[in-house]
Amino acid sequence: MTHVVTEACIKCKYTDCVEVCPVDCFHEGPNFLVIDPEECIDCTLCVEECPVFAIFAEDDVPAGQEKFLPINAELAPLWPVIASKIPAPPDAAEWDGVADKLPLLER
Repeated sequence: MTHVVTEACIKCKYTDCVEVCPVDCFHEGPNFLVIDPEECIDCTLCVEECPVFAIFAEDDVPAGQEKFLPINAELAPLWPVIASKIPAPPDAAEWDGVADKLPLLER
């Protein structure tokens, strides 16, 4: 099983989760993080670290967020690995809790 980053991460992109990942399975895009399903070992450490509750086990992805399973798998090989915490975007707090952010995802 793998974990998946969902819509809540778009434009928030907090990176607290990447520091606890023992296998460096996170990849960073312009305004979103993804988890490489081939690298994730299902340790669950990242789930509690996400301040916007954007990370779920693939079997627990909330209804309507299932489209993020293939998005994570598609983008992980294209984006660089991120293994260290970086500052969140300056307006991240303003995007926390905003719905329907998928059109804002920068690939």
